[in-house]
Amino acid sequence: MGRCWVGRSSVVVGRPLVGSPGRPGVGRREDRQRFWVEIARGVSTREASVVAGVSVTVGQRWFREAGGMPSISQARVSGRYVSFAEREEIALLRAQELGVRQIARRIGRSASTVSRELRRNAATGHRRPEYRASTAQWHADRRARRPKTAKLADNDALRAYVQDRLAGRITHPDGYRRPGPLVGRWNGRRHGRRADRRWTWAWSPEQIAHRLVLDYPEDETMRISHEAIYQALYVQGRGGLRRELTASLRTGRALRQPRERSRRGRPHVTPGVMISQRPAEAADRAVPGHWEGDLILGSDSSAIGTLVERTTRFTMLLHLPRMPGHHQTPPVKNGPALAGHGAEAVRNAIAAQITTLPTQLRRSLTWDQGAELAQHTQLRIQTGTEIYFCDPHSPWQRGTNENTNGLLRQYFPKGTDLTRWDHHDLDTVATALNQRPRKTLGWRTPAEALNDKLQSIPTTNVATTT
Repeated sequence: MGRCWVGRSSVVVGRPLVGSPGRPGVGRREDRQRFWVEIARGVSTREASVVAGVSVTVGQRWFREAGGMPSISQARVSGRYVSFAEREEIALLRAQELGVRQIARRIGRSASTVSRELRRNAATGHRRPEYRASTAQWHADRRARRPKTAKLADNDALRAYVQDRLAGRITHPDGYRRPGPLVGRWNGRRHGRRADRRWTWAWSPEQIAHRLVLDYPEDETMRISHEAIYQALYVQGRGGLRRELTASLRTGRALRQPRERSRRGRPHVTPGVMISQRPAEAADRAVPGHWEGDLILGSDSSAIGTLVERTTRFTMLLHLPRMPGHHQTPPVKNGPALAGHGAEAVRNAIAAQITTLPTQLRRSLTWDQGAELAQHTQLRIQTGTEIYFCDPHSPWQRGTNENTNGLLRQYFPKGTDLTRWDHHDLDTVATALNQRPRKTLGWRTPAEALNDKLQSIPTTNVATTT
């Protein structure tokens, strides 16, 4: 049989051989399914890649191209279709030069199914088509796709309406367009904090979808769901809207956030240090020595640490001065927090304050899940105090501390620079609070209540308190 070559494709006289459409993708359907199951559980892309058995780079590409949304159904493939395991067995038996009917009997399929599989899904980049399981699976997955043109890509009027309501520039009531702040080019990342954003209409996809019904009540072609708008923004290759228009969303996210990820706590918070593990004696306030802590924030990233004893309401304040180089040297990635309330600075400040108390009065400390207490393990070893963390978004679990922070705002209002006050000033304010009568203490002061507790402790363990 004659053969001629045209570039990389071969043509057999009377029957063309179609060249390979490209390199098979990395990862099978099962791998992608395992990947997205892990993403739905809230784990990181790196961890999900390990579970799926692919490299981190491949997992990150899957997540980015899908816009953070599952790109494959989790439904199991029907037994009607040849599975990857069957394709592997076909490839092995074919390599042993078994016939089509023999292979069919081995795998429990009809001879026509095996014949069609060998003919349609063989590797095409060779003189003699060869059958490989991975290439056959790739051909089958590619052929099973049913691409559908996105509605926004097919309807120019609808696309123009959505883009204008989402990213159209705002105007003054007299019709003059206000330029707003000067914003750099979109870099494919989420918009950062404390930076100007482009002034646009910034309607949400849900507002756009519902407003279309009012603006075009008779035109059924001007309809789209808010989910379709999100997919057009986030999914690569979906068509219709440019990815940089995500900067006009209120969140400014360049990728969609899996719901379970937002529910996860900080990496330094493990189940063993959650508030549910705290002793019951801390909840009923019968035994002193259980503390609650937090930071109150001021302008320019200034902060003051607060510690409140649950039984006596005794308060201690932590001085957190800025570190040398703040606003003078550029920040270093994974370097110290120059604002003064990084993990190391907070750990040292707590240790310096709480170790002035006897051991019996430093049983536990409850904090929120802020990163400033990421070094809680070192703090526990250093002070002998057990550390516990509240559940996410549950400030009532530190109600005493939250109430005290509200009292402190009389002395340290929001929006003011808190680094103006040195440790002497903080001790003065703490003394004022500790000498204020409390209804919950029978009109005694926190200082009096704490002194009563100290007198019940042997004098060898008592330290001086202010």
